[in-house]
Amino acid sequence: MKVVIPVAGAGMRLRPHTYTQPKPLVPVAGKPIICFIIDKLRAAGLTDFVFVIGYLGDKIKGFIQETYPNLNAEFVCQENREGSAHAIATARELIKDEDEIFIAFGDTIFEVDLEQMLSCEYSCIGVKKVTDPREFGVAEYGDDGMIQRVVEKPRIPKSNMAIVGLYKIREIKDLLDSIDYLIKNDIRTVGEYQLTDALQFMIDQGIEFKAIPVNNWFDCGRKDVLLETNAVLLDQRFRQPSGGGQLPVFQNTIFIQPVAVGQNCTISNSIIGPHVTIGDNATIHRSIVQDSIVGNFAALDEVVLKHSVIGSDASIKGIQLSLNIGDNTEIDFD
Repeated sequence: MKVVIPVAGAGMRLRPHTYTQPKPLVPVAGKPIICFIIDKLRAAGLTDFVFVIGYLGDKIKGFIQETYPNLNAEFVCQENREGSAHAIATARELIKDEDEIFIAFGDTIFEVDLEQMLSCEYSCIGVKKVTDPREFGVAEYGDDGMIQRVVEKPRIPKSNMAIVGLYKIREIKDLLDSIDYLIKNDIRTVGEYQLTDALQFMIDQGIEFKAIPVNNWFDCGRKDVLLETNAVLLDQRFRQPSGGGQLPVFQNTIFIQPVAVGQNCTISNSIIGPHVTIGDNATIHRSIVQDSIVGNFAALDEVVLKHSVIGSDASIKGIQLSLNIGDNTEIDFD
């Protein structure tokens, strides 16, 4: 079984950070989003990966090849980003002969019984109850868990079970044929060729799908969700027997756990935490940082930050605000 991970999106909702860094490489709880996805799938025994890259694709490809040198990874480029179904069609030649594929979108961190999905006799779709399903694809199904209908971003939802971006597909030819039908007939939803529409076309042809409840799910496309995800995952790691690992000792610095600190950081006379992730080679002096993500090579001096995301190579001096600062930014309030 091959895993298909679409990572071609531009990450519009997470700008300015995604101007220079693809969303799957944004760090949470000590490592990039894409690592959580790959690590979970590898732990479930999946070894063959297809990455559909596009926007800043060279950065994603380079990161994966460097971080996972032994991963059986293939890359295809989605030149024109025309939706999730179009992304799968881009990988056609690499998946058309597979018996099954597993699809996981590259900006979604999930907690699910993967063994249940992988061993299910039907094709499967991961679902999770949400407060406002209008922002998502939704699935309608009965007590037996068999899906009757899927709809992308419905104006009047008939279900509050969101589709979370996890799919196991057994009928590969039918999937590709359904996507071809959408493209040839220019059937778009919200301006794009949606995987949800292709799946509904398959359901209309009599193909059965089973809904698999997801325990937890983080769509890391917005600053508030990104920080919430960071806090939840840091809490989970801190509750493990290892306690998330021993933090280095820094001069006159207090850490309020949970905190994740990258390699080669310089920190002094500061209070860090709780719920803070600090990237590699960051420098922090005379600062208080809480509920925030600080990127690689970022520099903070005499600042008080809360609920902030600071991009890589950003420099901030002398401020007390909540910020959303992109990569390669320098701010001096003196």
